[in-house]
Amino acid sequence: MTTAATTPRSLNPLSRTLCVLKRELAGYFVTPVAYVFIVIFLFVTGVFTWSKDLGGFFDRGQADLGAFFYFHPWLYLFLIPAISMRLWAEERKQGTIELLMTLPIPLPAAVLGKFLAAWAFAGIALAMTFPMWVTVNYLGKPDNGVIVAAYIGSFLMAGGFLAVGSFVSALTKNQVIAFVITVVLCFGFLISGYAPVMDMLSGWAPAAVVDAVAGFSFLTRFDSISKGVIDLRDLVFFFSMIAVFLFATAIVVDAKKA
Repeated sequence: MTTAATTPRSLNPLSRTLCVLKRELAGYFVTPVAYVFIVIFLFVTGVFTWSKDLGGFFDRGQADLGAFFYFHPWLYLFLIPAISMRLWAEERKQGTIELLMTLPIPLPAAVLGKFLAAWAFAGIALAMTFPMWVTVNYLGKPDNGVIVAAYIGSFLMAGGFLAVGSFVSALTKNQVIAFVITVVLCFGFLISGYAPVMDMLSGWAPAAVVDAVAGFSFLTRFDSISKGVIDLRDLVFFFSMIAVFLFATAIVVDAKKA
């Protein structure tokens, strides 16, 4: 018999968030989707890293994972939306969102828990590339500090993409639409710091606008971190983006349930 001390209502917000996280993370592995995603991610990153025509690892003449991390933003552009598209769209399509909202779980805990589960899943896939790091250390003497920084940057970028995807998923019941819109938005965040984009904007926009647009570039900030430069401003940027889009997700979910 469940006592009052162990009922869901007696749990603090952190415990409720963890409950959602565990439920959602376990849900990824009850279907083949999770395993297919991980296999595809590991296979594609391996091909891009070791292929002579793409990553050119052996032609570079140096032991590092630069080729490996170079393709992460573009892989995430399609793989991360595939994770995030189901976060809320599936709940709304199946009608289970009403059940979720009736549970003694605050909306912020539900939003954060579902996001953290998706982020943890992406982190598991990223952690499974560890053999590449071992291989590089076997072949040479890489700067492991730079590699650690690049892993951190990759994980933060994945979190930023997932937060955007969570917001978009809350807007629609259709997972395909959620996927496409998330890809478009994330692509915008990636290329906002590209020189051609900056040149196009500088032709008519004030310098302050150009600098503001450049400041939202996921790619520029990831490139900086992947070179071993962990700037506090880059960390604040990623966590701020995550917080803003999760807050927006909570607003949309709350409005949709009304």
